[in-house]
Amino acid sequence: MENLTKRRDRHDIVAEILQTAMEAKIKTHIMYKAKLSYDQINKYLGLLVKKGFLENMTVKRRRQNRTLYRTTEDGITLLHHMESADRLFE
Repeated sequence: MENLTKRRDRHDIVAEILQTAMEAKIKTHIMYKAKLSYDQINKYLGLLVKKGFLENMTVKRRRQNRTLYRTTEDGITLLHHMESADRLFE
């Protein structure tokens, strides 16, 4: 019987993170949406922030400081290029 599950590659994970963070989201929300472990989300968020595809900001919510992640203009551009590349292979 054929295995119908598809293993995600980095490309898919990065696209999911950038898409989720189009509207500023907390790390936990992105982690659950992208189905990543805590270690994985930390690595991806760190890399994407370092490369300028995500930005983080601190806001006060319910008397607590929260770090939100939002896709930057460069991140949106990258996401569009990734989607274009996906269409080429369909």
